[in-house]
Amino acid sequence: MKKAHHGRKPRRTMTIAGEVLLSRAYFRCVKCGNGGYAADERLGVDGRFSSGVQRLACLAAASCSFDISSQRLEEFCGVRIADNSIREVAQNHGAKMSAWQNSAPEACREFREADGEPEFTTDGTSVNTTSGWREMKVGIFAKREAGAPATVDEWASRSLPTPTSRVAFCAIEKSHRFGRRWKQWARRLGILDTSNVTVIADGARWIWEESLNHLRGAAGVLDIFHAIEHLADAGRALFGEGTGEAAEWLDESSRVLISSCWPGVSTHIRRTLKSVRSHHKPKKLTELLNYFASHVDHLDYESRLAAGRSIGSGVVEGACKNLIGRRLKQCGVRWKVRRVNRMAGLCSLMYSQN
Repeated sequence: MKKAHHGRKPRRTMTIAGEVLLSRAYFRCVKCGNGGYAADERLGVDGRFSSGVQRLACLAAASCSFDISSQRLEEFCGVRIADNSIREVAQNHGAKMSAWQNSAPEACREFREADGEPEFTTDGTSVNTTSGWREMKVGIFAKREAGAPATVDEWASRSLPTPTSRVAFCAIEKSHRFGRRWKQWARRLGILDTSNVTVIADGARWIWEESLNHLRGAAGVLDIFHAIEHLADAGRALFGEGTGEAAEWLDESSRVLISSCWPGVSTHIRRTLKSVRSHHKPKKLTELLNYFASHVDHLDYESRLAAGRSIGSGVVEGACKNLIGRRLKQCGVRWKVRRVNRMAGLCSLMYSQN
């Protein structure tokens, strides 16, 4: 294809080495009329900022507010970028990163090649938007190798291997739309048989409904920390806050739950219910019994401990705190839904291991 050379045009570009003045040739196709600076791609130049500076801007923006990002970049790297420019770069790349995660094979290659069995954890946390507080839903696929077998008494003190790979994604959207992402991600990550997946989550009804719809056959585990927190609430209601009786009942109930699953914990709660004389306290125990009754198939803790498998959803709990809370829930900040979803895509990429 013939190209016509139309002279040189200098441009000031911010790079990681500081601002430089670039002068390069501009070419235009004599046939179609399209033109551009052919050297820009090789130089890593995109607009006013080099690719290296844009990467730094995105890393900073995903970690702290735009104005603080501007200050940190100048302090740490000697690179001066206005907070509005950082916002523009982050929003642009946030959209690109979401598209990359959803389409590029490279986004899934590390997960496909990693060792370990697949786990899926999901949760939600509220984000302040211009239309009010909205739930940002977070999903994480991870692979983890089995750890050493553990007994019931060792569940809280054992050390599990860290995930060999993980992929995070999040969005403010309806549960059924977010649930459809799970199946799509499972396929992209090479999980063709979802019965090999373990879903670990709290007791939110929408999670287990979407799991049945989109991760069919997956094993379910009620997050042990949420389960024990429900036991603790009942103990406080029965015996009073901070009492020895409450602590003793919680220890016994936790051990029964982990070692005997639904049959054991239901018997234990019913036995306690018979011994309670107050007219108000049985209501709490009935609620507790109904809570565990809705998770009969999600309480197989003892066998997972013996196999060295996880029984807690700490991965997604940490993501809600660090991926979402630290960056997107800062005091006084309100987001447009479209913009916060883009920033969430950028944060997800940082949290992922791919």
